[in-house]
Amino acid sequence: QVQLVESGGGLVQPGGSLRLSCAASGFMFSRYTINWYRRAPGKERELVAAITGIGVSTRYADSVKARFTISRDDAKNTVYLQMNSLKPEDTAVYYCNVRVSFSDYWGQGTQVTVSS
Repeated sequence: QVQLVESGGGLVQPGGSLRLSCAASGFMFSRYTINWYRRAPGKERELVAAITGIGVSTRYADSVKARFTISRDDAKNTVYLQMNSLKPEDTAVYYCNVRVSFSDYWGQGTQVTVSS
């Protein structure tokens, strides 16, 4: 079955960096677009970044452009989200997501807290 496992979250000071990982299994990983979403307390879920199969293209929310970078390693079935110049408003639970055969799959999420 499809499984997604996020890791790499934590507490970081404003201006700091974190790299999130999403390890996937149970589907032909290299063929699928993988998304990173986040949900901050009291806010709607937001699509942060996406990368298409074979890493052909990427897209980002305006709020993270030039600060976050999404990448993938198909040999490791893993997608990464490099987050630089973090701001307090980046505080959220971050989830990776894939749609396989018209069904959405989610990981358990990883908490990112940006605070001094």
